[in-house]
Amino acid sequence: MPSDHIDLDRFDREILRLVQTEGRISTVDLARRIGLSKSPAQARLKRLEAAGVITG
Repeated sequence: MPSDHIDLDRFDREILRLVQTEGRISTVDLARRIGLSKSPAQARLKRLEAAGVITG
C-alpha cells in the first residue's frame, strides 16, 4: 500500500531524476551514476516502488 509521505534524500531524488530522464536505466548504471554500489541502489529503488513513488 502506498505511503502518504516518504522522506527523500539526495540519492532518492537523483534516482527519481534518472528514472524520469533515462527511462529503463539498468540498476548497475543507476548505481554508478549516483555513487552507490548496486545493492543499496537496488534497495532504494524497491523502497521507492513499494511506497508508490515509482510506478510502472
